[in-house]
Amino acid sequence: MLEECRSVECYEKLNRISEGTYGVVYRARDRETGEICALKKVKLEKERDGFPLTSIREINILLSLDHPHIVNVSEVVVGPSLDAVFMVMEYADHDLKAVMEERMTQPFSVAEVKTLMLQLLSGMAYLHDSWVLHRDLKTSNILYTNRGELKLCDFGLARQYGSPLAPYTHMVVTLWYRAPELLLGQRKYSTAVDVWSIGCIMAELLSKEALFPSKTEIDALTLILKTMGSPTEATWPGLSQLPHARKFNLGKYPSGSLRQRFPPAGLGFDGRPALSEAGFNLLSRLLELCPERRISCADALDHPWFREHPLPKDKALMPTFPATNDATQARHAAQRRAASQAAAAKVAGK
Repeated sequence: MLEECRSVECYEKLNRISEGTYGVVYRARDRETGEICALKKVKLEKERDGFPLTSIREINILLSLDHPHIVNVSEVVVGPSLDAVFMVMEYADHDLKAVMEERMTQPFSVAEVKTLMLQLLSGMAYLHDSWVLHRDLKTSNILYTNRGELKLCDFGLARQYGSPLAPYTHMVVTLWYRAPELLLGQRKYSTAVDVWSIGCIMAELLSKEALFPSKTEIDALTLILKTMGSPTEATWPGLSQLPHARKFNLGKYPSGSLRQRFPPAGLGFDGRPALSEAGFNLLSRLLELCPERRISCADALDHPWFREHPLPKDKALMPTFPATNDATQARHAAQRRAASQAAAAKVAGK
């Protein structure tokens, strides 16, 4: 595959954007067309037995997908050494996590959340129809452009699945977004694990806070049960047979607190985000504890919440933010100026 790849020298690296578990990302310019793109360098240093499986999966999956809300990978390029392999991807201005933490003082409005959720669900419905699980959905793995567009990225844990289901590792998905069946050791799972993560993301978009922040799997499951209420064998058939079910007191929380965190419209004056009955119904169905009863992405796209007022905002009217790289460089420049001024003042005072 790599013998036919072009050289990375076809692109000029402009600056480093980020570094994740599965690679470093640079902002770059195509030397021939001048187009701005992102170069994701595949991490190979820990691999002794050839090209890493996670990277092969990610490259193959992304090259096979074509959807406006999934980041586009146009080609794979290589450097002078065997450990210099890059994916050429479309460039986006931000990721949702950085936008919410560094750019916004208030959460997205309900109309804006609807626009983002429709794009997220559309991309994920296409992914699931293509028999692919993402397995690491979170706000930092969702890109956001200043055209109001959302793009799914970071497919390092993604994999194709089939029917009947095969056993996979349950150690997938970042802890805060990990479905309860994974926390309980389920190895035969499907698209519902992604849907749970989407529910966590919807709550985060509405409140600007993670729904289940936790440090350990026990913390995560306890917080889920407090929020959603305890399941039973009647509400979750087969629950007692899950590998880790006996390790937890699953019946400790008979009722949940989700509605208190997202009260009906008119009752959210204490700072809690208000959510209509239809909106709460969608959130609850995305966060249904039993995976077999969890709503699908395709059905969620047709949910009545998207047809009630306020209607989804036009993408052209969605908020825009200074580019992450520009802001970061400005902040670093300000820090350097402050340090220089402090040093000058210290010298003058001696």
